Amino acid sequence: MKLSIPARALLPAACIITAVLPSFPLHAQDVNTIHIRLLDGKTGLPVKADNFLVRVDHQETVHNEWVHIGDDGSVTVTVPADAKQISFKATYDMSTETFIDCDAAKESDKERDIWYSIADILKTGKVAPNECSKTNFSPKPGEFTFFVRKRGWRDVPD
Repeated sequence: MKLSIPARALLPAACIITAVLPSFPLHAQDVNTIHIRLLDGKTGLPVKADNFLVRVDHQETVHNEWVHIGDDGSVTVTVPADAKQISFKATYDMSTETFIDCDAAKESDKERDIWYSIADILKTGKVAPNECSKTNFSPKPGEFTFFVRKRGWRDVPD
Protein backbone atom coordinates (compact mmCIF):
# COMPACT_ATOMS: atom_id res chain seq x y z
CA MET A 1 0.00 0.00 0.00
CA LYS A 2 1.48 3.32 -1.09
CA LEU A 3 0.65 6.42 0.91
CA SER A 4 0.58 9.73 -0.92
CA ILE A 5 0.62 13.09 0.87
CA PRO A 6 -0.25 16.28 -1.04
CA ALA A 7 2.54 18.88 -1.17
CA ARG A 8 0.38 21.56 0.46
CA ALA A 9 0.01 19.32 3.54
CA LEU A 10 3.81 19.34 3.98
CA LEU A 11 4.08 23.16 3.81
CA PRO A 12 3.22 23.85 7.48
CA ALA A 13 5.81 21.29 8.65
CA ALA A 14 8.46 22.84 6.38
CA CYS A 15 7.71 26.31 7.79
CA ILE A 16 8.08 25.08 11.36
CA ILE A 17 11.39 23.36 10.64
CA THR A 18 12.72 26.47 8.86
CA ALA A 19 11.70 28.69 11.79
CA VAL A 20 13.26 26.42 14.43
CA LEU A 21 16.61 25.64 12.79
CA PRO A 22 18.22 29.10 13.30
CA SER A 23 17.71 28.79 17.07
CA PHE A 24 20.03 25.77 17.38
CA PRO A 25 23.59 26.41 18.65
CA LEU A 26 26.47 27.08 16.28
CA HIS A 27 28.09 24.07 14.64
CA ALA A 28 31.66 23.15 15.58
CA GLN A 29 33.11 24.71 12.44
CA ASP A 30 31.53 28.09 13.35
CA VAL A 31 33.49 28.50 16.59
CA ASN A 32 37.02 28.26 17.98
CA THR A 33 37.86 27.02 21.46
CA ILE A 34 40.65 28.51 23.54
CA HIS A 35 41.90 26.94 26.77
CA ILE A 36 42.81 29.42 29.50
CA ARG A 37 45.53 29.01 32.09
CA LEU A 38 45.38 31.69 34.80
CA LEU A 39 48.46 31.86 36.99
CA ASP A 40 49.62 33.91 39.97
CA GLY A 41 52.09 36.49 38.70
CA LYS A 42 54.52 36.01 41.60
CA THR A 43 54.41 32.24 42.22
CA GLY A 44 53.28 30.85 38.86
CA LEU A 45 50.70 28.69 40.67
CA PRO A 46 47.19 28.27 39.24
CA VAL A 47 44.61 30.86 40.29
CA LYS A 48 40.88 30.17 40.35
CA ALA A 49 38.82 33.05 39.03
CA ASP A 50 35.13 33.50 39.77
CA ASN A 51 34.41 34.59 36.22
CA PHE A 52 36.03 35.87 33.05
CA LEU A 53 35.12 38.96 31.06
CA VAL A 54 35.78 38.22 27.41
CA ARG A 55 35.63 40.76 24.59
CA VAL A 56 36.47 40.32 20.90
CA ASP A 57 37.59 42.61 18.10
CA HIS A 58 37.70 45.80 20.22
CA GLN A 59 33.95 45.69 20.83
CA GLU A 60 32.49 46.88 24.14
CA THR A 61 30.22 43.85 24.63
CA VAL A 62 31.41 41.43 27.33
CA HIS A 63 30.76 37.76 26.62
CA ASN A 64 31.06 35.78 29.83
CA GLU A 65 28.50 33.34 28.38
CA TRP A 66 31.28 32.04 26.10
CA VAL A 67 33.28 30.92 29.14
CA HIS A 68 33.04 27.47 30.70
CA ILE A 69 34.75 26.89 34.04
CA GLY A 70 34.93 23.19 34.83
CA ASP A 71 34.67 21.64 38.28
CA ASP A 72 38.40 20.91 38.09
CA GLY A 73 39.15 24.61 37.47
CA SER A 74 39.81 24.18 33.75
CA VAL A 75 38.63 27.10 31.65
CA THR A 76 37.59 27.11 28.00
CA VAL A 77 36.32 30.00 25.92
CA THR A 78 34.34 29.39 22.75
CA VAL A 79 34.49 32.31 20.33
CA PRO A 80 32.98 32.84 16.87
CA ALA A 81 35.25 31.62 14.08
CA ASP A 82 35.34 35.08 12.49
CA ALA A 83 36.67 36.80 15.65
CA LYS A 84 40.24 38.09 15.16
CA GLN A 85 41.35 39.46 18.54
CA ILE A 86 40.43 38.73 22.13
CA SER A 87 40.79 40.40 25.51
CA PHE A 88 40.42 38.69 28.91
CA LYS A 89 39.86 39.91 32.45
CA ALA A 90 39.35 37.62 35.43
CA THR A 91 37.22 38.45 38.49
CA TYR A 92 37.60 37.34 42.11
CA ASP A 93 35.96 37.47 45.56
CA MET A 94 32.52 36.78 44.05
CA SER A 95 32.43 40.36 42.76
CA THR A 96 33.17 42.39 39.68
CA GLU A 97 36.63 43.17 41.08
CA THR A 98 39.15 42.21 38.42
CA PHE A 99 42.68 40.96 38.89
CA ILE A 100 45.53 43.18 37.74
CA ASP A 101 46.86 41.68 34.52
CA CYS A 102 50.62 41.27 34.92
CA ASP A 103 51.01 42.10 31.22
CA ALA A 104 50.27 45.72 32.25
CA ALA A 105 51.34 45.66 35.92
CA LYS A 106 54.05 48.31 35.51
CA GLU A 107 51.99 50.65 33.34
CA SER A 108 50.16 53.67 34.68
CA ASP A 109 46.91 52.47 33.05
CA LYS A 110 46.51 49.01 34.55
CA GLU A 111 42.83 48.96 33.51
CA ARG A 112 43.40 49.06 29.77
CA ASP A 113 42.34 46.11 27.66
CA ILE A 114 45.15 44.07 26.17
CA TRP A 115 44.31 42.42 22.86
CA TYR A 116 45.72 39.13 21.61
CA SER A 117 45.50 37.48 18.20
CA ILE A 118 43.12 34.52 18.24
CA ALA A 119 44.87 32.99 15.22
CA ASP A 120 48.22 33.05 17.09
CA ILE A 121 46.67 31.49 20.21
CA LEU A 122 45.12 28.70 18.15
CA LYS A 123 48.22 28.05 16.04
CA THR A 124 51.10 28.27 18.54
CA GLY A 125 49.58 29.27 21.87
CA LYS A 126 50.35 32.44 23.79
CA VAL A 127 52.02 33.12 27.12
CA ALA A 128 51.43 36.74 28.05
CA PRO A 129 54.37 38.74 29.42
CA ASN A 130 54.65 38.73 33.20
CA GLU A 131 55.70 42.09 34.68
CA CYS A 132 54.95 40.86 38.23
CA SER A 133 57.98 38.54 38.39
CA LYS A 134 60.11 36.23 36.30
CA THR A 135 58.39 33.04 35.20
CA ASN A 136 59.13 30.51 32.52
CA PHE A 137 56.21 28.87 30.73
CA SER A 138 56.01 27.52 27.19
CA PRO A 139 53.04 28.17 24.90
CA LYS A 140 50.83 25.30 23.75
CA PRO A 141 48.64 25.50 20.62
CA GLY A 142 45.10 26.54 21.53
CA GLU A 143 46.09 27.70 25.02
CA PHE A 144 46.35 31.23 26.42
CA THR A 145 48.36 31.63 29.62
CA PHE A 146 48.26 34.86 31.56
CA PHE A 147 49.47 36.07 34.92
CA VAL A 148 47.55 38.12 37.45
CA ARG A 149 47.68 39.54 40.95
CA LYS A 150 45.01 40.83 43.29
CA ARG A 151 44.60 44.55 43.66
CA GLY A 152 46.50 46.34 46.39
CA TRP A 153 46.09 49.76 47.98
CA ARG A 154 48.36 51.28 45.30
CA ASP A 155 45.96 50.17 42.57
CA VAL A 156 43.02 52.29 43.78
CA PRO A 157 42.26 54.94 41.12
CA ASP A 158 42.88 58.55 42.18
